Amino acid sequence: MDAGALEIDAHLGRAHTRVEGPDKVTGRALYSSDLTGPETGTAHAALVTSTVARGRITGFDLAAAERVPGLLGIFTHRDFAGAVAPVKHLMAGGFANSSHRPLDSDVVAYAGQIVALVVAETLEAAAAAAGAVRVSYAEEPAAGGFDAPGAETLRLADLKPHHADIERGDAESGLADAAVRVEARYATPAQHHNPIELFTTRAAWDGDRLTVHEPTRYVGAVQHGLAAQLGLDPAQVRVVAGLIGGHFGSKFALSQHTALVALAARRLGRPVSLVPSRRNCFTIANYRPESRHRIRLGADRTGRFTALVHEAETVTSRFDPFVMEGAEVTASLYACPNIRTEERAVRVDRNTPGPMRAPPEVPFLFALESAVDEMAAALNMDPIALRRLNDTAVDPVTGKPFSTRPLMACFDAGARAFGWSRRAPRPGTMRDGPWRVGLGCAASVRPVKIAAATMRVRLGPDGAAEVACAHHEIGNGITTLLALGAADGLGVAVERVTVRLGDTDLPPAGISGGSSTTTSLMNALALGCGQLRAVLAQAATGQGGRLAGQDPASLRLAGGRLVAPDGTGIALSEAVGPEGVATVAEFVPEGSDRETALRGLRGGHIGLALGGAGKAVSWGFGAQFAEVRVHAETGEIRVARLTGAFAAGRILNPLTAKSQLMGGMIWGLGSALLEETVLDGATYRNPDLAEYLVPTAADAPEVEALLVPDPDDQVDALGLKGLGELGIIGMNAAIANAVHHATGRRIRSLPIRLEDMA
Repeated sequence: MDAGALEIDAHLGRAHTRVEGPDKVTGRALYSSDLTGPETGTAHAALVTSTVARGRITGFDLAAAERVPGLLGIFTHRDFAGAVAPVKHLMAGGFANSSHRPLDSDVVAYAGQIVALVVAETLEAAAAAAGAVRVSYAEEPAAGGFDAPGAETLRLADLKPHHADIERGDAESGLADAAVRVEARYATPAQHHNPIELFTTRAAWDGDRLTVHEPTRYVGAVQHGLAAQLGLDPAQVRVVAGLIGGHFGSKFALSQHTALVALAARRLGRPVSLVPSRRNCFTIANYRPESRHRIRLGADRTGRFTALVHEAETVTSRFDPFVMEGAEVTASLYACPNIRTEERAVRVDRNTPGPMRAPPEVPFLFALESAVDEMAAALNMDPIALRRLNDTAVDPVTGKPFSTRPLMACFDAGARAFGWSRRAPRPGTMRDGPWRVGLGCAASVRPVKIAAATMRVRLGPDGAAEVACAHHEIGNGITTLLALGAADGLGVAVERVTVRLGDTDLPPAGISGGSSTTTSLMNALALGCGQLRAVLAQAATGQGGRLAGQDPASLRLAGGRLVAPDGTGIALSEAVGPEGVATVAEFVPEGSDRETALRGLRGGHIGLALGGAGKAVSWGFGAQFAEVRVHAETGEIRVARLTGAFAAGRILNPLTAKSQLMGGMIWGLGSALLEETVLDGATYRNPDLAEYLVPTAADAPEVEALLVPDPDDQVDALGLKGLGELGIIGMNAAIANAVHHATGRRIRSLPIRLEDMA
């Protein structure tokens, strides 16, 4: 029997509602902030954060706060200095979403930094006491963003040792020889994740053992990072992240506040829960940093690209080397003989940014796909025709073939569904009464990522199965996929499968990020199911077995029986024995060093690898289409329709796949027209959902997500690519291109607002 494949049966590949859905919609599902009832003895914490962006704390006035009934303690750097050991950023070989340690000294590094932790009997009392704390500062000048006095610009290659800017051919000569050139600057703003569930932490001690309930997307990093910070053995730390109310890139790794809550719980001798405010979440977690891009694109008279130069700058903090480089994707998207990229980091006095869904592709593809549209206009070509002319089966940077390259298949399917053929070539000529109508498109692409994972699979004599893994259910439906996969792989009913996730007591798995969850976990599950089938088949066909003489590889599990090709079989209860049978599968991506991958997995390190095992370039692809209407008199912008066509390898559940893609497309609308964290110096001025604008139901247009067949036998054993992030990529460019088509105005800085139409 093949230990590396899931059998194709009645479940995988077909639409299936979420198995965890009923618990979520009826309120039975429990989240980290639900574990704080009076019966738990949990105290409640609130934060005091800095009102200045840089300087030193000169004093506290705690008198009013100490008079609040129910107050249990106010902790500042005077209490916790030196209590938390330093831990590096996750992407610098550590475990944390930021190496900054609040409450370690009187130094203020950014606005919104935690300067005190207040604990009381109730959440209301903690919030009241925190609001009564008065802090005095010696303020110093702070650099808030690009071009600010004191901002430090570094070549990314000097900040991150593994980064190398790209240079292929002679880009300057290619530009000089080009018949048509486009040169433009593009900009994207700072944006913040706003998941429904806040960044909760609950810490409880049992002697020298610490249990933390926290909605994190990497329990392993929190476990090992906390152990390092608090001088514990990782075995003394248990981290539980059950159902997570969304993260979209936040809840990244070990948070700055987690150790503080644990210290407070140890000092007070009782569990402590922190449910921060929405405003706190803008500075105690990560965000998508603002970016600037200069694109120079050259083409000959036929439209073939002759040169591409992409120069980019992205903001980061003073204390972490986190920058999401993205030019390697834009450099490889289209055929071009001469390519040069240069990326720079701009260090400022703000909290460390982090991944936000499709971290580099959303800003970098906005720039490139806008420039490609500008080139199409300069050449008087259809934008899809220009992309088709420059399509390539080979990565122009590495020379490696793409494992599959269905980009134009996506454009063809999307164009048919969207009605691209009715698009008038000349901008500003399509009207519907007072509305100017524009149609725009853009590519969506993302490299496939995969990681090592371990998983326990158990099959009982009654036909009940259990899948257990420390990975996380972030709302993407992996619980459902694992249940479906186990049902198919073990021949049992979906209802008889229990899935356990999000607990460091379970077999370790990596980060929920990079659209790698499905690719990693489903390959691990396939391995585990295959191992169980092989064990059962060998036992049943061995000497004295009921199916002796049968070929073990020919047996299959179905309907609660182990069945041979001739129809003979035995009941599952007899096959597995009274205790059942279990295995722990250790999946390592092809091309990875097994021991290194598993050691990193068990040690809480990130461990993401590219799909294709180094032999091919493996990407997911898509084509985004937008119909925009701009009122001729008021300049009001409305998005009437969004269509996306996506190719992402084998699709395991079309229902949840389309749901993810549609959500991403609507988020792309927000990226184009609404989302922006407004800066005043180095301070965020709209850290709430009243003034930080996201798409609402009233903003959402007609949305259609199409799934384009993409069989890929090179990317991994199951042909999976992951698609969670494809839906948002390119949509901001498609909408900006549609605005240009409607009005003739080329807007190169996001978000596009009413005043841009004046």
